[in-house]
Formats: sequence, C-alpha cells, structure tokens
Amino acid sequence: MPRRAVLALLVVPLAATLALPHAARAAEPVKIGFLVKQAEEPWFQDEWRFAEQAAKDKGFTLVKIGVPNGEKMMAAIDNLAAQKAAGFVICAPDVKLGAAVNRAAKRHNLKVMSVDDQLVDGAGKPIADIPHMGISAYEIGKQAGLGMVEEIKARGWKLDEVGALRVAYDQLPTARDRNQGVLDALKAAGLPPANVVDAPQAKTDTESAFNAANIAFTKNAKFKRWVAFGLNDEAVLGAVRAAEGRGIKQDAMVGIGIGGSQTALSEFSKPTPTGFFGTVLISPKRHGYETAVAVYDWVTQGKAPPPVTLTSGTLATRKNQAEIRKQMGL
Repeated sequence: MPRRAVLALLVVPLAATLALPHAARAAEPVKIGFLVKQAEEPWFQDEWRFAEQAAKDKGFTLVKIGVPNGEKMMAAIDNLAAQKAAGFVICAPDVKLGAAVNRAAKRHNLKVMSVDDQLVDGAGKPIADIPHMGISAYEIGKQAGLGMVEEIKARGWKLDEVGALRVAYDQLPTARDRNQGVLDALKAAGLPPANVVDAPQAKTDTESAFNAANIAFTKNAKFKRWVAFGLNDEAVLGAVRAAEGRGIKQDAMVGIGIGGSQTALSEFSKPTPTGFFGTVLISPKRHGYETAVAVYDWVTQGKAPPPVTLTSGTLATRKNQAEIRKQMGL
C-alpha cells in the first residue's frame, strides 16, 4: 500500500477521535441554576415548578438550590460552576449581597438574572448589569389597599374609626414599597394617618407577624375595626390570628395579603370565612418560567433579557380565587 494511503488511514481516525469530546460536549444539555432564599415557601416551590416546565420545553437541565444565607449562596454559585452550568436565576437571601453575586458570576463566567428581589450594590442602588424580573411592589400594595377601601365601603365602616395594622419588615425594600402602596390608597380614601399602627416583625413568616401584631393590638385597644396588611400572605395571616385571640373576628377585620400562596388558599378553604379577606395574586409562572427561559436564551442565543421587567397582580377573594387561579395556570 502506498505510504500516502497509510498516512491517510491513520490521520482520519485521529481527527475523528479528537472531535469526539467536542461533539459530546455539544450534546450535553445546558444547565441553568435557580437559587431561592426560602425553598420551603409555597411561592418559591411554584417558581421552581414552572422553571422545571421551562427546562422540559426548551431542553435544558434545571439545578434547584435553596440559599437561606450568604454563605450557602456563595457555595451554591461555586457548585453551579463546578457542574459547568451556564447561568442562574436568583432570589438572594439579602439584596445587599448583590455585589458578591455579581463578582462570583463574572469570576465563573455565568450569566445571572435576579427574580422577585432586585440586587443592589453597597450604596443601595440596583446593579445595572444584572437583569431583573420583579413585582411592581408599590402598585401591588396599592391594589391591596384599594381592595380594603372597597370592602370598608361595602361594610359601611367609617374610615376615621378603623385601625390600619402595618405588619412591617422595613429592611427589605420590596416590603417597604408594598406597604407604602397600601397606605397611600387608604390615606387617599380618607384614613387618618394617626390610625396607622406599626407592627415590626423579626422575620417574614406567620409566627413573627403574629407576635408583632399581638403587641400592637394590645397597645391599641381603642380600635374595634381593623384592616391588616404586610409583605406577604403570611404577614396578614399572623395579624388575623392575633386579632382572633383578641376577640376581633371576621366582621371586624379586613386582611388582604400579597402572593396568592397556599397560606391564602388554605384560609379560603375553611368552611367559615375569617378576617383574611383576600390576597393579591402574583403569577409565579411568569417569575419561574420566563426567567429560566430568559437565561437560557441569553446563554444559547446571546440575547440578554430586558434590564427590568415588572409584573402585576390580581385581587383574589374566597368568591373568585378558583377562577383567577385557573386563568393564571395555577
């Protein structure tokens, strides 16, 4: 056999062999992380569920990680890099960790997009090069406030006789903005500013809200009728439970939460109505599905998501919640 032919036989298999790792890598599905601060909360469970649907539809692998504190968050980002992930969506345990998230993402060459809570730098300013999908916190709060105003009118209450319990978690900008939206709606309708009662909660769960509300009701027994609001459904449910313990029942309480979580649904399903009147239902489908797809498209097509996308909500009550949830694909 001619020498040239022998060389050709040797070169072709060698070239094919060298190409194999690249072909294998190309066949591996893209990995996208989805990091959330409170994995046990129904809202984040729903976000993960819709993100998994996005992974199934688009053909990528979703890596779900709970990051309850900064140390676990940084370890999770390193873990994603070790798994050769291409990017991640994150709702951080503290928005002030934004600079650390940004540095870690750049160090590992990972695309990053925030969801729900917008990441900020050391000066408290949103980090411009991290795209964000969140809720228009002020408008969502205003929706809750307007819902309270309508129900107050329907019950024939006088606004100057109503106490407004503000379950506060002011270290989170989203919480401040939501509560401000509620307050502005109530005050515009005629609620005296002096009728606003603050109940600062230590955490964003029902127990912390209950403890804070209990103290507030004790100190403000002059009000016989109340509205209650806060960051989420859990804050309002805590206030409602505390009110019940003080003898303030459904006919003297209008609590409207935010989130449309299982907390709200469980309350709506009770045979007898409680002071938990409604919830502003937010779509976890958009926050889970669309952010995951946005990072995937960014990785595979180089198409960066919009800098900021804000979603809105819908007031759901015992009467209409089933229909509204159906419309949102829940």
